[in-house]
Amino acid sequence: MPDPLIPARLAYAADGTPWSEGFDDIYHSAEGGPAQARHVFLAGNGLPERWRDRARFVILETGFGFGLNFLATWQAWREDPARCAQLHFVSIEKHPFALPDLRSLHARHPEFALLAAELHARWPLLVPGVQRIELESGRVLLTLLFGDIAEVRNSLRLCADALYLDGFSPAKNPQMWSLDTIKVLAKLAAPGASAATWSAAGALREVLAESGFEVEKRAGYGAKREMIVARYAPRRRVTREVRPPPSDRRALVIGAGMAGAAVCERLCARGWQVTLVERNARPAEEGSGNPVGVFHAVVTPDDSVLARLTRAGSQYAEAHWSALGERLRRANCGVLQLARDAREESAQKSAIEALRYPPEYAQYVERAQASAHAGVEVASGGLWFPRAGWVAPASLVSAQLAVCGARLTTHFGREVASLLREGALWRARDNRGDEIAHAPVVVLANAGDASRLVPSLEGRLRRVRGQISYLTRQSLRAAPRTVVLRGGIVLPPVDDRVVIGATYDYDDDDPQPHASSHAANLARLERILPGAVSGIDADSLDGRVGFRCVTRDRLPVCGALESAGDGLYGALAYGSRGLVWASLLGELIASLIENEPLPLDARLANALSPTRFAR
Repeated sequence: MPDPLIPARLAYAADGTPWSEGFDDIYHSAEGGPAQARHVFLAGNGLPERWRDRARFVILETGFGFGLNFLATWQAWREDPARCAQLHFVSIEKHPFALPDLRSLHARHPEFALLAAELHARWPLLVPGVQRIELESGRVLLTLLFGDIAEVRNSLRLCADALYLDGFSPAKNPQMWSLDTIKVLAKLAAPGASAATWSAAGALREVLAESGFEVEKRAGYGAKREMIVARYAPRRRVTREVRPPPSDRRALVIGAGMAGAAVCERLCARGWQVTLVERNARPAEEGSGNPVGVFHAVVTPDDSVLARLTRAGSQYAEAHWSALGERLRRANCGVLQLARDAREESAQKSAIEALRYPPEYAQYVERAQASAHAGVEVASGGLWFPRAGWVAPASLVSAQLAVCGARLTTHFGREVASLLREGALWRARDNRGDEIAHAPVVVLANAGDASRLVPSLEGRLRRVRGQISYLTRQSLRAAPRTVVLRGGIVLPPVDDRVVIGATYDYDDDDPQPHASSHAANLARLERILPGAVSGIDADSLDGRVGFRCVTRDRLPVCGALESAGDGLYGALAYGSRGLVWASLLGELIASLIENEPLPLDARLANALSPTRFAR
């Protein structure tokens, strides 16, 4: 059973310095946190000078605390006219502060008022895992890893230019400064990377030297007479590949559903020129073509890969969608996931009790409370996701393509018949042999059709028929006001239409709705809302058929399809969770292409990698 994430408790030492009860130590020097950040971490790492005129600069911090080092660094970046084009700040924190406490702490530092307000507006729910916060229109990216450093240090995949070694004292928090931790950090350091810390402990100097750093002492800040600075220069040659960002920033994306639109938007946001090719006359016509879809998290007692990926995806999507504004049609009406039997009910209760999520994220509710949320009588109690709901997929796709602006070129109504690499370029041609487009980077986001273009995917992707059924609001005695799931889905009325479903039909390629599938969907509805199907004739219903693309392990395929240097990537097999996963995995693809720090746990990225089939 994984450990729950325990927020920090706001407390102060006798002199007013923020203090941790858990570690019995102060968060920063009593002489002043911002000044300490500038003296120790900025000056100790040669900043801002070292990031000047760089395309990208990556900082890795071992303890976020309440973010003073980050705010001081962000402020210095803002004030530097020769600043790097993009600043990545990656930080680990075992006990993050809840937003009200963060506001109280930052109010003590009015020099950061504007920056702190922007951070507060984007501060995530306190759930375990990786959280990416975009600031300055994506030019400053704060990536937070919430969890114990001993657990999350292997979740990182990045190449750090500077290390902020911050945390409570080695005597109070030895794991933060252990040889195992420093060796992991060394593997993440770029050649010549700098490191700085307020500590001058002899044991830490020895650990740094053993891990490949050249260490020196400098004058410390305030009452600290000395501090440590270091440079990564291992005696033995390091064969680690450090790939710069691509110089030819052109990409070809095949498929204009949720997966492809998210990739286009994330690449265009980074300044890429993207060509989108879609065989249909409009975007979001196939698997992304349902009128509404559901987004919600998954909770399991063992916090499975699926649960962690869905948590990361739902958190990222919720934050990212807010920038799309009125273009996106959605409702955060809440989602009920009812227990199907006593065993599932027990698992749901155990998971919520053990993982102790914030109630805004997930909670267990008994049947009476579930019925109160839904506004109708439901079959059982279950999990309640207050911030989840429904989205119109076509509106999401349209909104993401719209914000790409002039950086996006589209070819609708053209099918890619062949995709071949010629020299440094991939060329997509139609069935007449005419070239549609070419680029050094290609992302396949065309679901199961990808195996036709890339033979190595043959047999890895499976097509599954899914049929939804439409009911009128009037055909139900009472329609729910939330999304309700129990082996099927019923949505609240959208434009006076209630969507129920969906079937999961293997070995059925019929694109037309079946009366038998409508009957199966009505059976699902009855298990969710007892008595709801009375008087409804399956033969009279209308609906829609779509085809999901899935893998054997039900996880998506996201990453380099061949070696990263070949420039061929896949964003495929999102199954029935495209709304939850597409935005995050679009960011993952863009980060992989750009060689940036990843926006999710590296172990999750490995679980999604196309190479997992070979493994």
